[in-house]
Amino acid sequence: MQVFRDRRDAGRQLAPRLDRFAGPRTIVLALPRGGVPVAYEIAMHLGAPLDVLVVRKLGVPGRSELAMGAIASGGIQVVDQRIVDTLGISPEAFEVVARSERAALERRERAIRAGRAVLDVAGKTAILVDDGLATGASMAAAIDALETRAPARIVAAVPVAPLETCQALRKRADDVICLITPDHLYAVGIWYQDFTQTTDTEVRELLDAAARKLPRPPRDHGQPRAR
Repeated sequence: MQVFRDRRDAGRQLAPRLDRFAGPRTIVLALPRGGVPVAYEIAMHLGAPLDVLVVRKLGVPGRSELAMGAIASGGIQVVDQRIVDTLGISPEAFEVVARSERAALERRERAIRAGRAVLDVAGKTAILVDDGLATGASMAAAIDALETRAPARIVAAVPVAPLETCQALRKRADDVICLITPDHLYAVGIWYQDFTQTTDTEVRELLDAAARKLPRPPRDHGQPRAR
């Protein structure tokens, strides 16, 4: 089942599927940490700026696997009001979870961003990249969070994910590119020869390399994404 040598090889294989999005108004956003090596190769192929989008799911108290919202880079917070209302989650209980996850997100941001500014995606094509999906919950949260930053288009791109996960994400993203859609995923890691955990140091090095080699995005905001 091993299709990819490592995450960077997966990015090189996935990149040509994204050729139609190449252009000066495209930004590649990686879900850290594993999505960064994949996204780096895509950004290099497209000649697009690279950034990270750190996302933390806000789990329902006592049922952490069930998301009642999400937070992301840039102070973004998304609330699933249906879940909150249905389960009767109080504002105080919600804030306890949000405060904890906000602290965790800030720690991760400091570790990998090292002072780099968040790139402006307003009016741009934003390509969200991870190294693979199982349920797609993190990618769904990332799409919902990114939508608050008014991109013109959101594209989710991964090397491997179940077909049903890719289809479900099409309800949120404008385009979903899944290179391999196995009937039985088992685990994302089995599709890689080397699935060693990506380190914060590797993330910083790839972001530094991309900043040296790739252009900064234009500052104009363009038109927000239509829904």
